[in-house]
Amino acid sequence: MITPKERLSKTLKGEKVDRIPCICPGGMMNMITKDIMDITGVYWPEAHTDAEKMAKLTIGMYENGGFENYGVPFCMTVEAEAFGAGVKMGTDITEPRVTNYPIDSVTEYEKLNHINIDEGRGKTVLESIEILKEKNSEVPIIANLTGPVSTASSLMEPVTYYKELRRKPEAAKEFMDFVTENLIEFGKAQLKAGADVLAISDPSGTGEILGPKMFKEFAVPYLNKIIEETSDLAETGTIIHICGRLKSVYAEINSLKSDAISFDSITDVGQVVENVSGKAIMGNVSTFALENGTPDSIDKMSKACIKFGVDILSPACGIGVRTKLENIQAMVQACKNSKRGE
Repeated sequence: MITPKERLSKTLKGEKVDRIPCICPGGMMNMITKDIMDITGVYWPEAHTDAEKMAKLTIGMYENGGFENYGVPFCMTVEAEAFGAGVKMGTDITEPRVTNYPIDSVTEYEKLNHINIDEGRGKTVLESIEILKEKNSEVPIIANLTGPVSTASSLMEPVTYYKELRRKPEAAKEFMDFVTENLIEFGKAQLKAGADVLAISDPSGTGEILGPKMFKEFAVPYLNKIIEETSDLAETGTIIHICGRLKSVYAEINSLKSDAISFDSITDVGQVVENVSGKAIMGNVSTFALENGTPDSIDKMSKACIKFGVDILSPACGIGVRTKLENIQAMVQACKNSKRGE
């Protein structure tokens, strides 16, 4: 019988599988809920800085009928903190968030720290992946990176950042090069620690925010550079998640070198299937519905996503911590029960 790891690997390679996998990568696409904390007895914020607890939470999601992968960390602040941003760790129901920026302009990027994988939460993430790898599990381990634009806009005031992309493009590109090179090293370290898949989530690097021209200039090259530099280590495959409407940037999405494209619920699955080729289509059950719906409504949404053409079923974005486990289980069960076209 095919394992979850084999199923995801085949799907990312465009090969036939017995059924669609159901995953939630982690990182920005957080996969942990209060129900899982209560079941495992492991809670935020402690799990954000403890490798054993981090691993136990993601294992708990899979072992209790949840998503068919392991994925760490559970937020998109690890990289920003390593660069020098101030981060508040949140509570058991709120994620960590950036509270102060280390620079005021793209021209000041040389003041930033380099990401040091031997200390802080970066080290915690690597140790957690090593713990997961030691299980020698049939479950895929997903490494996570916050995308270049989202990381950059977490290091200075976002409105200023977006303005300076236009006003100081050469300095902005130097800044983006610096950020991207550090992300590549962190991504490589996660893959070397034992992760099977690399997922990059760039919620601030959307076509809606940047516009097609700026998306092509300041998002695509840096996302592709990460994929290119890590592809020999990400043997199972790579995923890129982009938020917002994709309609204005389909040409650019097609130029991304990831094996899969993930997108949020504001974008229609059928439209993506029609306009994106050569990639596994991943999505896009509404996270609002997951938090507020019922297993029956989630089952219907999941089957609709499958019917309209997703290759990988997943939440449309990071799930709310108050999301009920039974709703996540309904997603997984829909994949187990359904075939495309039903």
